[in-house]
This record gives sequence, C-alpha cells and structure tokens, in this order.
Amino acid sequence: QVLVVESGGGLVQAGGSLRLSCAASGGIYSNYVMGWFRQAPGKEREFVAVIPWSGGDTRYADSVKGRFTISRDNARATVYLQMNNLKPEDTAVYYCAAGYEIRNMNVWGKGTLVTVSS
Repeated sequence: QVLVVESGGGLVQAGGSLRLSCAASGGIYSNYVMGWFRQAPGKEREFVAVIPWSGGDTRYADSVKGRFTISRDNARATVYLQMNNLKPEDTAVYYCAAGYEIRNMNVWGKGTLVTVSS
C-alpha cells in the first residue's frame, strides 16, 4: 500500500520561505506523478505543482510560477516543494498526492498547514 506523509509546514512572514517534504512508502510506481495541492480556508482544493516520479517536465499553477519549485529525490522516495517569496494568500493546508494522472490522484496525505502572516 502506497502512503505519502507531508511535513515542513509552519508559520512564516510574508516574503519568507518554507520547504515542504512528502515522504512516500510502499513503493511508488515508476509511471506515477507526484503532486502538491492546497486548500485555503473556505475554498476548494487547488492544484499547485506536479512532477513525474521517473523524470520529466514539471508543471505549476500560475499563482505560484517563479516562486515555488517541485523536485524529487528517488533514492529517498521524497518529493519537495520549495516555496519562496510567500504571500498571505499562500496560506493553506498543503497536500501531497500520487497517481497516474493529476486529475485522478489516488493516494493522498493528511496535509501540512502553511500560514503566511502579513
């Protein structure tokens, strides 16, 4: 059974940085993609970034392009989300997910809270 666990959330001031980690266990299929999503209070969950587990192009939501970077370390079975120049509107619970396609992710973590103060 594939599991993913997020970590690295916290409170940061606007303009600051955080790095989220997503540790996978149980074996990630080579043709999986790994994604980060977020859900702000009172809003629907939205896509943030995605990276193929076996390599390939990354993709980002327009709202985070140029500020966030998704990367992976296959040896550690971990995916990262480096978040720079954080804004109050980035405040959300951030979820890691895995699956064959971004629109149908079938493994989800429990999330990690990121709070950006102004």
